[in-house]
Amino acid sequence: MFNAGRKHIIVFEHQKLLFDPVNEDEINLLNSLIAYHGDYSPFYKLIRNGVQFCEYVGVLQIGETLIEVLPKADKAVDEETKSKWQGLLINMIRTVWGFSVKDSGSSDLKLKHNSVLDLYFELYISELESLLHAGLIKKYTCEQRNAKALKGKLLFTKHIQANVVHRERFFIESTKYSIDHELHQILYTALKLISKLNRNNLLTSRIGNLLLNFPEQKSIKVVASTFSKIVYNRKSIVYQRAMEIAELLLLNYHPDLSKGRRNVLALMFDMNALWEQFVLRILQKQLLSHKVSGQISKQFWKSQGMSSSMRPDIVLVDRLSNEVIVLDTKWKNLNGYSPSPDDLRQMYVYHEYFNAKRVALIYPGNGESLGGQFYHKNQKELDDKHCHVVQISANKDFKKWKDKIVECVKESLSLEIK
Repeated sequence: MFNAGRKHIIVFEHQKLLFDPVNEDEINLLNSLIAYHGDYSPFYKLIRNGVQFCEYVGVLQIGETLIEVLPKADKAVDEETKSKWQGLLINMIRTVWGFSVKDSGSSDLKLKHNSVLDLYFELYISELESLLHAGLIKKYTCEQRNAKALKGKLLFTKHIQANVVHRERFFIESTKYSIDHELHQILYTALKLISKLNRNNLLTSRIGNLLLNFPEQKSIKVVASTFSKIVYNRKSIVYQRAMEIAELLLLNYHPDLSKGRRNVLALMFDMNALWEQFVLRILQKQLLSHKVSGQISKQFWKSQGMSSSMRPDIVLVDRLSNEVIVLDTKWKNLNGYSPSPDDLRQMYVYHEYFNAKRVALIYPGNGESLGGQFYHKNQKELDDKHCHVVQISANKDFKKWKDKIVECVKESLSLEIK
């Protein structure tokens, strides 16, 4: 149960959120969650008088209410744990997306007190401020209009249709070199959306300044194909980061289209995929002795018109010896139990198909790591194939947590520290 007077609700993944069936505000919020669940990909499942969240983390803004879903890797669910995972989640997303991670004390916002939604708003605002400071680019655009002078290409068919009576006019197509083009139209649309959804007072003035200084653009309808058709050149490549955030915001915003519902913005991330990409990025930056690659596929099975491949999360190749090590990340807490048989079988196959010297499973956990060997096929003795289990405990200090991940991987796999 939660206090309906609060506008910011914090829960953990897989946690249940229950609503008072006699409280009108809570029932309205539940009805909005039910409607969103029916129309779009669900990040939660419906239960009696509430919802239960899945393995997705992030934020759902429904009308005036912000629901923040945090990773669940600790047994405790107190306020200190919530504060820790708010900061860690924000920095994990920053790392995966390639944004520089600033110390929260020197940032314009104290991000540890804000949600993922504030993070993306701040990043987008910073990108637009940078673009404005450098100067917006101009592009050639084609414009069709009825004009009083023949300046451009005469569109004869449309001219006849539009100017049967007005013979003094010409329906023409002309080329205009200006800042009024699709890139700016998309960015301006996303900026107006942020101004509508923002509830952070520290961002309000910056949004207002951008609305004053960014040239007003015509309204356009933005869909997935709008972004897929964009081609960047030498001048426009600086827009790519801002466009990525605009795409995330605009395509995940679902306006209220029927009476009784509320606008919904969902920025949710599969925690398994986020954990995999997070570990991959850290090892790529810090494990310089190895070439670190993600998602390398090998063919595994084929039939008529069908095939199947295997794809481990992370592959390490020693730059000197070319020895291969395969890692698979799993976002679940073992809680003292051994890995599942399915996980171990998967690692055994990686051993065979990638000719790996060692393999390892990477979990969040209590910091304990252990080595293990597979049995030989004859069941009488242990094989020379090893599978390590690495459990990495979270640290509120993000830099220490990153260093701990690299240290645990090196120690467990006996890698030479370089």
